[in-house]
Amino acid sequence: MQTELWITKIFNNYLAGLGNWCLGLVGIHAQPRPWANYVTMQLLVTLIIIVLFAALKPRMSVDNPGKLQHAFEIIYEFVHGESKDQVGHEGPRYLAFFGTIFIFVLFANLIGIIPGFESPTMFPPVPLGCAMAVFLYYNLVGVQANGIFRYLAKFLGPMIWIAPLVVVIEIISHLARVLSLTVRLFANMYAGEQVLMVFLSLTYFAVPALFMALHVFVSLLQAYIFMLLAMMYVAGAVAEEH
Repeated sequence: MQTELWITKIFNNYLAGLGNWCLGLVGIHAQPRPWANYVTMQLLVTLIIIVLFAALKPRMSVDNPGKLQHAFEIIYEFVHGESKDQVGHEGPRYLAFFGTIFIFVLFANLIGIIPGFESPTMFPPVPLGCAMAVFLYYNLVGVQANGIFRYLAKFLGPMIWIAPLVVVIEIISHLARVLSLTVRLFANMYAGEQVLMVFLSLTYFAVPALFMALHVFVSLLQAYIFMLLAMMYVAGAVAEEH
């Protein structure tokens, strides 16, 4: 049975009613302790991001930028450049989504390094939610860029006589993207977390520090791959057929 984090205990002790109300919205019966670790950790990550940007905004300066501004300018330039490379000159148009998904996944991956917390991305529902957001977004911008009929025509293939087969293949292919994004992020973060916990339980010296550094690297890499795949899916959705 999963150990309840201290923050989850607070939610279950004082906000169980709110949790059961949320569960009722999706047809799930009330539970004595409705809050799960990955839900509270997601809320915490979201709160951290909101507070961080709220603190950064009034401190932004052209003449005397601080270290935090420099850090986020590097992230911005990186995401901006990748969006142009993967999507084309229209890539920066979708920068808000790419930046949001990158920062959320990155913070959700890294928060597990802090004692007393867990990475919510090592639980399947969280990567699945992010994957569904990518799926809905690239289909939405595809329709916006091409129109509903031209976008749906991409699912028919180049020749009408093989359209029924191509439609089935395309649908399976697009649904597989959700599964691929989910499994890749979940599996890597879960494995990294388990390896880190094993070595932390054995010793508290240099070896755990090396695996913590590896965990940071994996967290950065997985956030980048998740964003990169989202960019590739958007690029395919908004591309015009010739």
